[in-house]
Amino acid sequence: MDHRMNQSNMAYHRPVLLNESIDGLNIQPKGVYIDLTFGGGGHALRILENLDKKGRLIAFDQDPDAGKNIPNDKRLIFVQSNFRYLRNFLRYHEISIVNGILADLGISSYQIDQPERGFSFRSDAPLDMRMNPASGKNAVHVINDYSEKDLNRIFRQYGEVKNASRVVKAIIKAREQKPVRSSSQLAEALKELAPGDKRSKFFARIYQAVRIEVNDEMGALKDMLLQTSQIMSKGGRLVIITYHSIEDRLVKNFMKTGNTEGELKKDFFGNPETPWKLVNRNVIVPSEKECLENKRARSAKLRVAERI
Repeated sequence: MDHRMNQSNMAYHRPVLLNESIDGLNIQPKGVYIDLTFGGGGHALRILENLDKKGRLIAFDQDPDAGKNIPNDKRLIFVQSNFRYLRNFLRYHEISIVNGILADLGISSYQIDQPERGFSFRSDAPLDMRMNPASGKNAVHVINDYSEKDLNRIFRQYGEVKNASRVVKAIIKAREQKPVRSSSQLAEALKELAPGDKRSKFFARIYQAVRIEVNDEMGALKDMLLQTSQIMSKGGRLVIITYHSIEDRLVKNFMKTGNTEGELKKDFFGNPETPWKLVNRNVIVPSEKECLENKRARSAKLRVAERI
């Protein structure tokens, strides 16, 4: 069976750090693996290439559009759901232990390139930003209904926006005139605060903060991480690609300490109590060549941990 990536997969999303992440999984041909962020299927197809007839892959993606990229392969189980429900679906499929888990966090190129999804500030579109279009809360709700306090929280915490209070006041002023429902309206409300030479970076931080809030990305990431140590076999690998410092900090803390707070607990004898050991002491980043070929790769960081 031919599992090579086709043009539609490539158009959906070019996989970042593909070889490095597959190497990190240390795939056993008869093993059971999980791809928590199926997307265009780039990582999943490479995992399948490394499995024999007895190997299995469970792929998660909450975006229904990702279902169009599922290969015809009996070894693959596709779950259209948020990865925070990881253990629930594994129980449903009668799987208790896996040999490796991969997650390529963030947003796919396909989602950014679909204006109607509202993920990009580069085209005028409705403010949506839902990774699962069937979920309730969208960006319009966040921008128009959140209190000043909550808006300040998400821009500071999730966007690391330096002038967050001014941004919030500008949004509140604009929405008092009429609801802010499109990217052009949001851009108009914030045009005085966006520095000309760093406009793209400014709006990228704004959109990142709202997107994380809309999809509860940090809550889902914490829920998922805490489940991995319970289902991973001894020697199994956890491989995660992050794209901004907030999620990378969570992943780094978890891999070092076994919890998302980064508090290393010790037993009575002073030995560290953590279910993981780091495979690579230093974070793995894309090559200069990959960054030139795929702009999305520029901010990517890959971390790998092994279950003790």
